[in-house]
Amino acid sequence: MKQEELENNFIYHAPKGDQTERYQTLRDKARELAELINELTPASREQSVAFTQLETAMFWANAAIARNE
Repeated sequence: MKQEELENNFIYHAPKGDQTERYQTLRDKARELAELINELTPASREQSVAFTQLETAMFWANAAIARNE
C-alpha cells in the first residue's frame, strides 16, 4: 500500500459540505433494512450475519465518502 493511502485510511476525516447529511441518509436506510430483516426473519446465526454485513456495508459506504472527497 502506498504511504499516501495509509495516511488517508488511518486518519480522522472531519465532515465537510453535505457529508454529514449523506452519512445520516445512509444510516437511516440501513436501519430501515435492519428493521425489515428483524421483522421478517427468525433470530438465528444467519440473521446475525445479515445484520453484520449490513453494518459493514454502511460503514464502507460512509468511508467511501470520507476518504475520497
